Amino acid sequence: MYCTVSFPNVQIVHPERISCRYENTILAAHSNRKRRPPKNHRYPRHSKQPPEFGVNLFLKKPIPTLEPTQEEEEETNDVVWESDEIEAISSLFQGRIPQKPGSLDRKRALPLPLPYKLRPLGLPTPKRLVKLTAPDVVSSRASYAKKVYKSPTFLVGLAREISRLNPDEDASIVLAKWVQFLRKGSLSLTIRELGHMGCPERALQTFCWAQDQPHLFPDDWILASTVEVLARNHDLKFPFNIQKLTSLANRGVLEAMIKGFIRGGNLRLAWRVLVVAKRDKRMLDPSIYAKVILELGKNPDRHIHVLPLLDELGERDELNLSQQDCTAIMNVCTKMGKFEVVESLFNWLKQSGSQPSVVMFTSVIHSRYTEKKYREALALVWEMEESNCLFDLPAYRVVIKLFVALNDLSRATRYFSKLKEAGFSPSYGIYKDLLQIYMASGRIAKCKEICKEAEIAGFKLDKHLESYYLINREQ
Repeated sequence: MYCTVSFPNVQIVHPERISCRYENTILAAHSNRKRRPPKNHRYPRHSKQPPEFGVNLFLKKPIPTLEPTQEEEEETNDVVWESDEIEAISSLFQGRIPQKPGSLDRKRALPLPLPYKLRPLGLPTPKRLVKLTAPDVVSSRASYAKKVYKSPTFLVGLAREISRLNPDEDASIVLAKWVQFLRKGSLSLTIRELGHMGCPERALQTFCWAQDQPHLFPDDWILASTVEVLARNHDLKFPFNIQKLTSLANRGVLEAMIKGFIRGGNLRLAWRVLVVAKRDKRMLDPSIYAKVILELGKNPDRHIHVLPLLDELGERDELNLSQQDCTAIMNVCTKMGKFEVVESLFNWLKQSGSQPSVVMFTSVIHSRYTEKKYREALALVWEMEESNCLFDLPAYRVVIKLFVALNDLSRATRYFSKLKEAGFSPSYGIYKDLLQIYMASGRIAKCKEICKEAEIAGFKLDKHLESYYLINREQ
């Protein structure tokens, strides 16, 4: 049996109730242990107090502050994403990153080519050139001999140095200084250059000096160059027995002799050498025949000598003619009326695989125009247009003449406009042809316009216009 005794400020509690409270206290303690804040949050810092009035803050040492930890930064810093950043991140999962508005056509610098990547930066190394007048070149002759003996700069400079000698001095004075640089065939260019300078006697002195050098002579290149220079300047002594000369000379010397006579204007001697070579059955280059044919074709009295040369070229199995040589032969054959030769040469050139030039097309069109095969010439004009061949002034001249012969006013006017657009100035013959076709079509205003334009250009076409008026009055 229990009894309760009451004292002032004293309470007696039942033991069962005490045990229950004890258990609740233990549970609360355990729960509070799990929710304990971190160390830096247990003792929060006091808020900063304003400094006392009159205290110098610059003399006072700064109080070190604790840096916030990572957990504090994560709690305090709130990350805010902008719209363009969200768009850029989302575009990584979609495809291409959208560009910001601005200059969209920005030009990037082109990458450097591969040699600039491999080569170190800096200026290029200068080439080692031989100075002709340097005295220290003699010590290094052995190293430069293989480079200098065929250098055009050195050989032309040698010819200029020889030409500057006094008349009483011989060319051997200059040649003896460079004898170790020279090889067989080197002096041929020097001799030809002396011929262009008008010094055939210096060329002969150079040849005579080379004859005394065992490592330079015999040389057919030097002999051929000397013969060509002397023949061109009329200084070659031609023997009476020309057949003996041609039998001793080789092919290169004969061709050089004929070229020299042609360039010197002595066509009679060139023809004699060519006839003797043909009699001895010496095979010369076809370009020599083309040059002789071109010179003979300038004089109508000598056209009879062209026919055997054409027959000889036709008998050859292989022709090594350039387009320039073919065009020269075509022009002569057009004057002589040998149109079949022009066509055969043109077909041979196309079958050989080379593309005809504008000069070749113009020559063949003129040949067909002269033969009055206007439709065939017109087909060649369309072929010329399809091959994207640029017209020159003679081509426009021939084509306009062809359209005038066909009485095709629209095409003649169109090509006349093309001629002006290309920057060419019409010639007297072109104005005359246009005036003729305008007269035939009865366009008097155009005739006056052409006459006025021709007068501005320096031509006078009033007589053609007056003749047109007279014809109309008679009708």
